[in-house]
Amino acid sequence: MENLLAALTYVLQPYHIGVVFFGTLIGILVGAMPGLSSIMGLSIMMPLTLSLDGNAGMLMLLGVFCGAIYGGSITAILIKTPGTANSAATVLDGYPMATKLHQPGRAISISTMASTFGGLFSAVMLLWTAPLLSKFALKFGAAEYFALAMFGLSMVTSISSKNVIKGLIGAVLGLMMATIGMNSLTGSARFTFGSVYLMGGIAMVPTLIALYAFSQGLSNIEDGGGNGKPTSKAKLERILPTWSDIKATFSSIIGTIIGAIPGTGGDIASWVGYNEAKRWSKHPEKFGEGVPEGIAAPEAANNAISGGALIPLLTLGIPGDAGTAVMLSALMMQGVVPGPTLFTDQTGTVYTIIVGLFLANICMCVLGYGAIRGFAKIGNVSNTYLTPIVFVFCVVGTFALNNNILDIFMMMIFGVVAYFLIKCDFPMPPIILGLILGNLAEKNLQRALTISDGSWSIFFTRPISLVLIIISVISLLWPIVSPLLRKKREKNV
Repeated sequence: MENLLAALTYVLQPYHIGVVFFGTLIGILVGAMPGLSSIMGLSIMMPLTLSLDGNAGMLMLLGVFCGAIYGGSITAILIKTPGTANSAATVLDGYPMATKLHQPGRAISISTMASTFGGLFSAVMLLWTAPLLSKFALKFGAAEYFALAMFGLSMVTSISSKNVIKGLIGAVLGLMMATIGMNSLTGSARFTFGSVYLMGGIAMVPTLIALYAFSQGLSNIEDGGGNGKPTSKAKLERILPTWSDIKATFSSIIGTIIGAIPGTGGDIASWVGYNEAKRWSKHPEKFGEGVPEGIAAPEAANNAISGGALIPLLTLGIPGDAGTAVMLSALMMQGVVPGPTLFTDQTGTVYTIIVGLFLANICMCVLGYGAIRGFAKIGNVSNTYLTPIVFVFCVVGTFALNNNILDIFMMMIFGVVAYFLIKCDFPMPPIILGLILGNLAEKNLQRALTISDGSWSIFFTRPISLVLIIISVISLLWPIVSPLLRKKREKNV
């Protein structure tokens, strides 16, 4: 308790509050720019934080980390361009609420509230249950990671709009794209066609921008992008969400658990959160039309990663995702060595990080609600100006990733292909899901089979893996089987 009070006294000093506030603001701006991820923001800010005294640099990095995760939802909601991969699921209901329902302020408000709740919930879990969750995360091996990827892929039937077959085809396309590049186990090149560029695989950010932003720009042109029509009517009748708007934030529990598993991240957590909210909803057929749960669930889940991912980092020295891998480097540069002895050797530092995480989420909430009116006015921009801006964001965001012009060409090619797929009513989320989870599934399938000398029994003899596989099979088949069972029941009646 003394250490916690000391950390509170330290973090709540005006200078440190200002540091966290500034870091969170930078994080939101970075997250809202398509192509600029939280990893990039953390990397850019790291040199600056090393010049700050004491733990101030670490507090600033926490602000950047939390702010960037939330910032990606702003452009996802307003212009259907996810700032980060973590916000891809938010597009499904956030953009329809902002455009079809003409409620951009309400959509951002729900996102802000859910993000804050998810972040604070994960901070509480970090404070009270870090040792327990880290021990559970330590039980994950290759078989469990593969089963987790299968569980993620089983969501395809839930996010495939009204055409499950086309959703499954999209997921297969995503999985095929994930196989391009070097085999992580054997080191052999696959489907590269002699191109050095493709040896690194298909980059996620250019693909994400192509499927959601570039293709949307092409659709705007087809629909008459120069007609001067605004994307939405930003009439802010309500800023604070109602109780019914935030009930779906229970999915922050899912995000915290997934974030505690090293190697996963907010992109997987957001899809899982969205899927579970749809599964347990009383009106799942309305998802994709702008329902509050479709915004709150993925945003609560991916922001809960901020605390969940710090659990294995602080207790085991294992990064929970790519963002915390950068934070691991920053902490070690500042003389903090995460691991089992951190809670005993540097207790004050641990509590400073936890209290800083609370403050970063509060600053994120203040900045989010303070700027809602400004954010929502983006929806009043005429398509005449917005469509070119979207294309500029696409090109700049893609190039900023690796400073490689080939990324731009790849983005444009995928964008044109996505445009024709959308015209044929193919849903985009299954393609993204297949690409995200393809590498995780393949790598851990190979590792697990190597460990077991080629025996598939390893997936069914380990309890966690077995449970995840059973749930995956049920999740995949239930949306297909349930209508058949309903028809049979109706005939019997």
